[in-house]
Amino acid sequence: MNRPPPFVPTTYNYEKALDDIPGLHWSVHEFLHSRMLESEEYTLRMDPNKERLYFATGYGLIQCLKGLMSFEDKDLHTAINDTKRGNAIAAAHRKQSPSLAGRLASYIVPGLHSGPEWIAQMTPLERHAELVYAESLYEKSLLGIVQSGDWLTFIKEVLNMRTTMSIYRQLGRWLESVDAAYTASHSQNSDRAQATTGLSPRGLMEDPSVDCHFRSGVYLGLGMSHLALSLMPARLVTIVEMFGYRADRMEGLRYLEWPGGWSRGRAEDVVSQEDEGVRRPFCDMTLLIFHLVLSMYTFEGVDINMAERIVNWNLKTYPDGPFFLFGAGRLALARSQPERALEYYARGAQCQAQYRSMNHISWWESAIANMTLWNVRASIEWWSKLAAESTWSKATFTYAQAACLAELGEHAAAAKLMENVSGLRQRIAGKSIPLEKFAARKARKYIAQKNRALLPALEFGYFFSTIARAPPKIIIEKMVPDVRRALEELGLSEAGSDTALPTQNGSAAGYDRERKASTNGKGVRNGTANAAREGYWDDVCLVRFLEGVCWQYLTYPNPDAELDESERNPVPIEDARRRAEGAFQAVFEHGPKIELDHYLVYYSHFECGRFLASSGMKDEARKQFDKVISGKTLEANPAGRKGKYSLENALLIRTHSAVDALSQDKQL
Repeated sequence: MNRPPPFVPTTYNYEKALDDIPGLHWSVHEFLHSRMLESEEYTLRMDPNKERLYFATGYGLIQCLKGLMSFEDKDLHTAINDTKRGNAIAAAHRKQSPSLAGRLASYIVPGLHSGPEWIAQMTPLERHAELVYAESLYEKSLLGIVQSGDWLTFIKEVLNMRTTMSIYRQLGRWLESVDAAYTASHSQNSDRAQATTGLSPRGLMEDPSVDCHFRSGVYLGLGMSHLALSLMPARLVTIVEMFGYRADRMEGLRYLEWPGGWSRGRAEDVVSQEDEGVRRPFCDMTLLIFHLVLSMYTFEGVDINMAERIVNWNLKTYPDGPFFLFGAGRLALARSQPERALEYYARGAQCQAQYRSMNHISWWESAIANMTLWNVRASIEWWSKLAAESTWSKATFTYAQAACLAELGEHAAAAKLMENVSGLRQRIAGKSIPLEKFAARKARKYIAQKNRALLPALEFGYFFSTIARAPPKIIIEKMVPDVRRALEELGLSEAGSDTALPTQNGSAAGYDRERKASTNGKGVRNGTANAAREGYWDDVCLVRFLEGVCWQYLTYPNPDAELDESERNPVPIEDARRRAEGAFQAVFEHGPKIELDHYLVYYSHFECGRFLASSGMKDEARKQFDKVISGKTLEANPAGRKGKYSLENALLIRTHSAVDALSQDKQL
């Protein structure tokens, strides 16, 4: 049911700028209900001159989302201009900077024109303006980083991010100080006061004089800052902390959970739509991105059950909202339910046609979900649509399409696409996008090897957790047979099946003996395998790596999976464990012979570490992780590798997160 917009005075009164918040709140709900154009038109109609604090910045936010969804230069340029305009309007509403004499006085009296004391001198409107200024500066900086073509622009926008975090920190300290004062003055009636106001993320009673719209904005900024810093590599966090910035992931999550009431323990404590702050939906979406998307790269703080609560509440509130249908699909994938995920993605694409680029999210997710089902043919259709229409990463879409075609044996069609991959790459701040660099390398290798590749789609899907989130029945009935056929093409048998397994510290030479026996010592089996050919050992290590990952998740299936009895693992656990260990050991044995795909050795150590951790062998797992983090060359013959191995930074982030989780007894 559509609610009519609230009354908003036609003439803008600077002193009553906060009276616009209900109108903007209504516009946000329209946007989340898939009525994007109506939301955009209303926001612009309420502020045709772009002078109103909340409508000007609200319109800038809409343009920011459009630009990030389309990735087109014209949309990014428009968004940057509108966020700049919103930032200028917010600056005009802020408390004016002190005179020269005032600035000199601040050196004598610390905090006079900064920190909580400075915030305390502001009116509620000026505090809101300070918050909105930080938000619009963040949006402008994010857009600038995406569009930047050189390091100078990139560094400038990063410095703006630093300014944003400083403002959020000052606002947070002031909020904590007023809550502490309120708690101290109401300590005798704490039970009654808590029942009325609740507790802040810091465990203090909330001062009711501070409105929920302001609180939700401050907590959104603080939460995002803590999360962003906590995802940085440890060496960068150390540098950031030297400038006084602290990364506490769990505190960041508490800040983001507060506006929705998610961490208050009881279902009745969840904040209703009528009582929420205007930024609450963005807090919820940030939480979903962390728990359901960034969980591919980290472990600490990830809570799929929390994500499920947030998804369910928001789907009831916005049944046709594409953002939360996307979240529901991601939740289904996290539960190893790819067929159900496809249903949500289909709804997400059908519920709105106003922002075409928003449908691309559903298309991307549908391509991944079909790969999780190992329905390669269906996945091709989505990659093809993305390559034809989306501007996000045409190199990635084209390579994914080609890899799927090659997986199905359609090499002529795959080769035509592979030839185009390198020319479709993009750059941000003059730097290549890692996934596109990987796609270009694999495309060049495919062409150089005269249109030959083993398991290219399964390899590509691994980086998006398609094996990890596939139901065990799909792995054993669809993925493992394809791995088996690839092994046969190489003249090898399955790991741990009919050969002696090497010990963790022993030799894996049995695999060489196995291969020589199956090929009469000539490197040939049915005229197909030839150990002397270029790239043979790369293929051996790739197939063994994928074999190990498949059996790893048959040994220890996705712990968040919710499966029917028919989808559960039909393989004896000990057999699966033996096969996984044998496959990883084979990669370590043959890794020195790799010519191009050096990443396989490092990723194998990572996955072997996860496997050992799941087996309860924490010390052995830590040794595997330490090898990845050490920075040492793990291949015995790295001469063919120039610079970093493929997707190195992504692996280091995951490995550091795994080490932290291991130290905290978290499940990997």
